[in-house]
Amino acid sequence: MRSEAHGHYTNHNITLKEEYRISPEVKIGHVHLKVADLDRSIEFYCGLLGFELTQMYGKDAAFISAGGYHHHIGLNTWLSKGKPPASVYAPGLFHIAILYPSRKELAMIYSRLNEAGYPLTGASDHGVSEALYLNDPDNNGVELYWDRPKDKWPRKPDGTLEMYTSELDLDNLLSEVKK
Repeated sequence: MRSEAHGHYTNHNITLKEEYRISPEVKIGHVHLKVADLDRSIEFYCGLLGFELTQMYGKDAAFISAGGYHHHIGLNTWLSKGKPPASVYAPGLFHIAILYPSRKELAMIYSRLNEAGYPLTGASDHGVSEALYLNDPDNNGVELYWDRPKDKWPRKPDGTLEMYTSELDLDNLLSEVKK
């Protein structure tokens, strides 16, 4: 049951007779973020990270993308203009993850972040991927990462995936820029 007033599901006792698996062809198309200052967010996502502004939606929302897609990220101030960030302890978005096509591309954005003096909140090697973590101006978590080729992913003796979190060697990552 969907509550029309707030768009929330109110019935949490869902019972289904059959198991369902989502199609492996499904992709997450975009994320839409509430922000306090639209210009500041556009400067971060477009000016620093390099996304393209594809459309302004009035003066309170913007759509941005990589490579001409209609939008990968929506930004709006409809309910959040001038408001403080949500508490890190409140339910909600932990981070958005932006997948780079190669380790070199990840190294290039890391170099750009360094040049701008933009702080990271973390940097991890997960076995399957390498990731940089930072916060946008509204304190939304942002993960910038690349996936290793699937045949290089770490596996347990039984063949199941074995992800982990180790410190990422940032100097080694940066050496990719020089290649």
